[in-house]
Amino acid sequence: MTTDTSIKKITVVGTGVIGNGWITRFLANGYTVVASDLDPKAEERTRAAVERAWPWMEKMGISKNASKDNLSFEADLEKALKDADFVQENVPEREDLKRSVIANIDQYAPNETVIASSTSGILPSTLQADSTNHPERVIVAHPFNPVYLMPLVELVGGEKTQATYIEKARIFYESLQMKPLVVRQEIEGHIADRLMEAIWRESLHIVNDGVATTEEVDASIIYGPGLRWALMGPFMTLHMGGGKQGMRHLLEQFGPALKLPWTKLEAPELTDELAEKVISGSEAQTGNIEMEQLEDRRDEFLFELQQLLEKYWPGANFTGRL
Repeated sequence: MTTDTSIKKITVVGTGVIGNGWITRFLANGYTVVASDLDPKAEERTRAAVERAWPWMEKMGISKNASKDNLSFEADLEKALKDADFVQENVPEREDLKRSVIANIDQYAPNETVIASSTSGILPSTLQADSTNHPERVIVAHPFNPVYLMPLVELVGGEKTQATYIEKARIFYESLQMKPLVVRQEIEGHIADRLMEAIWRESLHIVNDGVATTEEVDASIIYGPGLRWALMGPFMTLHMGGGKQGMRHLLEQFGPALKLPWTKLEAPELTDELAEKVISGSEAQTGNIEMEQLEDRRDEFLFELQQLLEKYWPGANFTGRL
């Protein structure tokens, strides 16, 4: 692992699941991390999360400077941001809270420091609206759980964001062995979450209408398109479905089907009955298996899957520069 030599100290604001994932990844790459969270139990939870994920970091390959001892906690935000070379914000997904926290970070962080928000759906222009010092360095850097293993991070700039900060962030995340994807224009939900939301919406309709259970819906993805999607996205999957002529033939043959009213488009009302179907179905799928056991299985799978991806698909070398 090679660290970005221009960045040495990272401040992580908010230490939930995503924040702790970032902390683990930063530490494994040899950075010094200062975590800031007002919850008095935050440090205990974070250190436990890092300890639990660390074996996966060692399997992935850690920096020679990597140490769990490079983590410290500071509840006072101004002190936590002193000399920060990079800031990763992960407070709860509430617009008013995020805008307020980012505005405070903007007041205290060194002037050239990137302020990256892990928001899954809020526009960067909204996030930087209350920043009066240097809003041009506020960006979205949206990762995926578990952050310490998943390589994708979506980078999005707002109306006031300067391209130099997006590029600085792209280089930094690339040094973490991640796949930064620079989103061309801001849009609610960015890219990946919008695609996942479409499947989630249709899944709710299928369960609500009694067509399938949660387990059957999951099976339809796991043993069907999910296997192909692990190697290639929807466009390449369909391109190969068109035979030697690829997408040209596929659109000629199946293009008219795009107008068929298969999908519901709008999400169903989340009634108590539908919620119970989803909850009971999900709980039945896991049975008596503890969440930690499921996480272990997931992490082992993701680790091995990434090795396969790099072996078989040239797209694994995607750099995010389009």
